[in-house]
Amino acid sequence: MPGPTSYILCGTPRTGSTLLCSLLASTKVAGLPESYFREPDQPAWARRLGVTVSEDGGFDYADFVARAVRLGSTPNGVFAARVMWGTLPLIVAGLAPDPRGRSDVDVLERALGPLRFVYLERRDVVEQAVSWERAEQSAYWQHGDEVQAQPRLDIDQVHGFVGTIHEHNAAWRAWFAAQGVEPLGVEYESLVSDQDGTVKSILEWIGVTPPDDWKPISPHKRQADQINAEWVQRYRASRE
Repeated sequence: MPGPTSYILCGTPRTGSTLLCSLLASTKVAGLPESYFREPDQPAWARRLGVTVSEDGGFDYADFVARAVRLGSTPNGVFAARVMWGTLPLIVAGLAPDPRGRSDVDVLERALGPLRFVYLERRDVVEQAVSWERAEQSAYWQHGDEVQAQPRLDIDQVHGFVGTIHEHNAAWRAWFAAQGVEPLGVEYESLVSDQDGTVKSILEWIGVTPPDDWKPISPHKRQADQINAEWVQRYRASRE
């Protein structure tokens, strides 16, 4: 590769993306990946970036994206963002309300520069759905959040999340195929077992090397515990 390339972390909730974002940011050469474009958070991000936001929440989307790129880039010019399925079409529509036949990737690269894509997936979808259910109920998504309620297993809701995860994974794969994109695949299970190797594989994919003294340190830890294991067992039993 002629030089480092920006990238988008593509995935679904509870695939280790928060942990991975912090590890990548800690290298100081792989951008500062955040969910800049998540729709509910965009007005807050816009204000933080100095974009004028109207009373009804509107703002200049192209200006917002340009400022996000500046904030989310490391000094070597690499920009990174985390995007869940459902957000991507909103970004494309915001950047190109009238795309005139341009592909989604073309629209993205005109605003973000040359891109590569990293696809996050979790092999055990039931474990992922249970984690999602517990986070939704408790409002505890990551280190630093406060538990708002004690969660209780809702098997129907877990089953709904299982279906949503399958749908979103299928949508990502279809989008990659339609756009001619070959993403670098990263599995949650591999990230948890080998943080160093996972991060270095992404750095190699985008064309950079970590500093010699870099170590994979993050405030975020795996949250799954005995409660998760019990919920997974009860859910599986309910489907037999």
